[in-house]
Amino acid sequence: MQREFNVATASVICAIGEAISAGLAEYLKTDADITAYLDACFDEAPDDPAFLLHALGTVARARNMSRLARDSGLTHEGLYKALSSDGSPSFGT
Repeated sequence: MQREFNVATASVICAIGEAISAGLAEYLKTDADITAYLDACFDEAPDDPAFLLHALGTVARARNMSRLARDSGLTHEGLYKALSSDGSPSFGT
């Protein structure tokens, strides 16, 4: 079964938040999927850094957190921490 992802789906997912984020990565397969998801999240909560940080963490998991950590020069644990709800990412991260 091919899963479909679109802006409407992204808006619903953003509204529900963490309740379904664990399975969200399987929907974020293409750059267009990720763009639609992030656009919806920024539209939903543009002034909520924790919400947006969670969205970035979801995208990182969809893109393979281990590879992203390796490519960015961070440890896997460091990247998870930076993108966690108690993380405090910066351009230095």
